[in-house]
Amino acid sequence: MDVAILFIVFALGLVVGVPVAVTLGLSSLAYILFAGLNPVVIPQKMFAGMDVFVLLSIPGFILAGNLMNQGGITTRIIRFATALVGWIRGGLGLTNISASMLFGGITGTAVADAASIGSVMIPGMKKAGYPADFSAAVTAASSTVGPIIPPSVPMIIVGSLAGISVGQMFVAGALPGILLGLSMMVTCYVISRRRNFPRQEWQGWGEVARSFASASWALAMTFLIIYTLLSGLATPTETAIVASVYALLVGGVIYRELPWRQVPAIVIDSAIASAGILALVGFANVFGWILVSERIPQMLANAVLSFTDSRILVILIINLLLLFVGMFMETIAALIILFVPLSQLAFAVGIDPIHFATFAVLNLMIGLTTPPVGVCLFVCAGIARMPLGPVVIAVLPFLATNILVLFLVSYVPAISTWLPSLLR
Repeated sequence: MDVAILFIVFALGLVVGVPVAVTLGLSSLAYILFAGLNPVVIPQKMFAGMDVFVLLSIPGFILAGNLMNQGGITTRIIRFATALVGWIRGGLGLTNISASMLFGGITGTAVADAASIGSVMIPGMKKAGYPADFSAAVTAASSTVGPIIPPSVPMIIVGSLAGISVGQMFVAGALPGILLGLSMMVTCYVISRRRNFPRQEWQGWGEVARSFASASWALAMTFLIIYTLLSGLATPTETAIVASVYALLVGGVIYRELPWRQVPAIVIDSAIASAGILALVGFANVFGWILVSERIPQMLANAVLSFTDSRILVILIINLLLLFVGMFMETIAALIILFVPLSQLAFAVGIDPIHFATFAVLNLMIGLTTPPVGVCLFVCAGIARMPLGPVVIAVLPFLATNILVLFLVSYVPAISTWLPSLLR
């Protein structure tokens, strides 16, 4: 009965639109009260969930991304992407996707990508003759690449949950992220050819070189992060601080587009965003502790294994479950709640931890563009000033492509494990 109360309150909270973090807290409190436990367990488990050293890197990476975003990075990356692919049919759509691949390696969050790239690209695509729904859809879909290509906040969360090196998780996401971006570019090109979308004139190799030089300081940030992590020069938390200082110097000194008077406001905004994530982590840890106490992970694993012990079917079941959950739940909350139960099931059939962690994150990233809780869809539809319905229809081809990539990554472990294996 106590577990039923937990899930009933949780489901009601999601249905009425209560924030996920609050829903997790309320459902956990309802369970604890009905079970006759001391409510003091809530702050205890919240603190235990947040008291993980590697999680300190999250505020640093968020701050670095915000500093770079305010320091002129968006326009430089878009200019470089336009020089590379803008001359192809549907070139602005391809520019949108390639810019997200480059930009995502700096912010590490899909919503930041959608808002930053979308605020520039969506109006530009509409002005160039692209339909508003397509412009919003391609922006929303491509924003999911950001949390796969390093650095990635969800990968940090997964690394802390699974006890896997954050550096290895970052590297594991590189090839799937590139594959996801390239597949969406193919989809965009096919749609553009069929609908005869416009293209720009080839600007020459000189513009490619100039735009690359202009964006090189921004692009170098990803390589700085990866190098410092993999070389052992710094921990993830130290790397995040190095990235923040680098972003401050690039935006304020080199690009000179980051007004120093705005830095305190950027720090405050980053702190608020970080606090929201860590509060979510804390409440989700309480919820997850309840699930473990009630042996829900073991029950789930036993139920599936009693049905089949085929690795192929288990991967299919996990993917279908995560795709469904991703439609209704925020990514980080879903990871913290479901990663441990599903990892027990995955490990029971011999799935590599890095492989499982990678396709789990990729799966939930797709949820950011699926209704009814597709955050990136809402952001991009708002920028395009479009109702959500047409944008959802326009994003369906990209969703289909992303799901195909998901299953490719799920059933070909080498895509996610090859690069990390070189570092062991």
